[in-house]
Formats: sequence, C-alpha cells, structure tokens
Amino acid sequence: MSPIAVNLQAVRRRISSALQGDSDRVTLVTVSKSHPPEALRAAFAAGARDFGESYVQEALAKIAALRDLDATWHFIGHLQGNKARDVAETFDWVHAVDRSRIAAALSKARPEARGNLNVLVQVNISDEATKGGVAPAAALALAREVAAMPRLALRGLMGMARPTDDVDEQRAQFRILREAFDAIRKEGIGLDTLSMGMSQDLEAAIAEGATMVRIGTAIFGERNRKAAA
Repeated sequence: MSPIAVNLQAVRRRISSALQGDSDRVTLVTVSKSHPPEALRAAFAAGARDFGESYVQEALAKIAALRDLDATWHFIGHLQGNKARDVAETFDWVHAVDRSRIAAALSKARPEARGNLNVLVQVNISDEATKGGVAPAAALALAREVAAMPRLALRGLMGMARPTDDVDEQRAQFRILREAFDAIRKEGIGLDTLSMGMSQDLEAAIAEGATMVRIGTAIFGERNRKAAA
C-alpha cells in the first residue's frame, strides 16, 4: 500500500470516528494543490474521487493529464476575474465565491452543456484580513444574488478557521458558519453543503455540522511551496 493510501485510510478513520460511524455524511475533498499528477493517481487508486486545487494554471495541466480518471474537481482558492472562464469551463465546484462580480463571471462563462456549476459562498469566520470571504452578516445578501444567477447551483457555504489547537475556539468559529447556513436556509434558499474543516481541525468542523472537509497535508504531506510558486 502506498504512503498516500495509508494516509487516506487514516483520514477516513478520523472522519468516521468524528461522525461516530456515519461517514457517508461527509465528502472528503483531497487538497492536491502543488502535488504532481502521480500523487493524485495514487490517491484515486486508494478511493479518492474529489480533488481540490487553488492555482488555475497548475490545475488545468493536471486535469488534462488525468482526463482518464472519473474525478470531481473543486476550485478552492481565491478566484481572480480573469481566471473565471477557465474555472467555469473546467471545474465541477467553486468553493470561494465572495463577490457578486465573480459569481456573475462564472455564470456567464459556464458552458450550458456542462450543466450548472456548483458554488459555495465563502464566509470569513475568523475575522482575519488575510482571508477572503464576506462577513457573516453579509452572507445572506450574497447568497440571494448567487442563487438567482443562471448556470450556477448555490450549494452552501465555505469557511476557514484561524490556526489554533484550542478545540473550543475552532468550534466557535465553525459555529458562526453553521448559524449563517441555518439562517439562509430559513429564508427559503435550499443549501445542502457546509465546506469547513482541514487537516488540523476536521473533528471540530464535523462536530459543528460540516458536510465537506478539505484535507491536504494529512494525505499528501507538506506542500511543495516552491513548486506552487
């Protein structure tokens, strides 16, 4: 068994333990940014099907190289307007919609033949200037705009907690996202996805209702930052 397969098994055990065995409730997105296509093939062979990428040009090359795999591709990075067409034409999910302008660009560029693009509104739950996302109080307004756009399927919200080993603090941040999610659903917008939780805090995210976790380091090891740059 490859090291990646071993790591993937360990992550699945963590998810299953956090869910007390109900592992089907959470989708595992393997964050493969900065890792080569061979690593993604190893993960796919071990059962991974959802892959998260943050850098458009790197991702396009990988998707082309792995076209034979029946994989689902998630764009999880900050999206610039000039890259919206590439992402809309290639990816299945976009996790970080935090501006109406970006949503409109994705809507306009999405090929009708590919069906609706699944999108998540990013919410800044850590109150950090270095992280993208709308303020929690602004999530409903943006969700309403995105939900009305053609060729987009608004599925839910995404957020990232600030790095900390304090589980109570992790959960408090994820609770902000879940409460925004619940408030939007009460307004009649049919969300079904809460994308939150990474290698260091997936248990806290699942405890607060995550339906999708984004795990990179615990599966692939530390990122090759030089390659990413």
